Amino acid sequence: MASPVSEIQSVGVVGAGQMGNGIAHVFALNGYSVVMSDLEQSALDAAMETIRGNLGRQVRKDVISDAESEAALARIHCSTDLSAFGDCDLVVEAASEREDVKKKIFATLLPIVPERAILTSNTSSISITRLASSTDRPEKFMGLHFMNPVPVMRLVELIRGIATDEPTYDTMKKVVASLGKEAASAEDFPAFIVNRVLVPMINEAVYTLYEGVGTVESIDKAMTLGANHPMGPLALADFIGLDTCLAIMNVLHDGLADTKYRPCPLLTKYVEAGWLGRKTGRGFYDYRGDEPVPTR
Repeated sequence: MASPVSEIQSVGVVGAGQMGNGIAHVFALNGYSVVMSDLEQSALDAAMETIRGNLGRQVRKDVISDAESEAALARIHCSTDLSAFGDCDLVVEAASEREDVKKKIFATLLPIVPERAILTSNTSSISITRLASSTDRPEKFMGLHFMNPVPVMRLVELIRGIATDEPTYDTMKKVVASLGKEAASAEDFPAFIVNRVLVPMINEAVYTLYEGVGTVESIDKAMTLGANHPMGPLALADFIGLDTCLAIMNVLHDGLADTKYRPCPLLTKYVEAGWLGRKTGRGFYDYRGDEPVPTR
């Protein structure tokens, strides 16, 4: 496995959810010492179980060895207290897609992390410049947007805020390469590149359902068989999380002031119902049985 970048040895990951545990997994597997934090110990326990399972899958597929899996697990330390980040060279914030939550996390971290530490956010849509301006080191702040599932997907979007300096960008580009991933540089506009293109497509698929043009099944079949997509847009929305899709559409709509980014009312209704997709058992599909069943 690749060695850590000389400037970055210890990485703090805030958030142990779907993205956070994947980010901790790839850093630990590639030689970095990782501290993973969440509000609840139960979330950390679940995250470690997920990481253990995903590493086991990589072993069975001969992607890594048993020894590499064990070494990666040994490099991950968990804490419900952000004070554990006191010696981190890099922080990756992977909390929920809410600007107020992210700013509160960085405000808590500032007195804890060393001056040398680079701060990054895994945000999929929120302004890096705005997040950076709420810290004491906007020049050492970047967007580091991993794709889901993190251990599998090769792309990482690197987003510079208006104040991000060149050494920080160069360091993070090396970090991405050390993880065996490819960096795509994006300008700091709402939703960056991937979600600027992807989530409006999902929103349009929801409008297609809302207007009765097709059913859940026919829309997903049309895009998998007709456009050769590996997953239909509604199934993909469930995988991402309908709350995350709605949050990104709201960021696009508010940030670009264009009606083409108006979230579909049906997407809003599903989120209000708590039908957020796979993580809650129901979204555009019902996942509570042996096989997913369309809910419309």
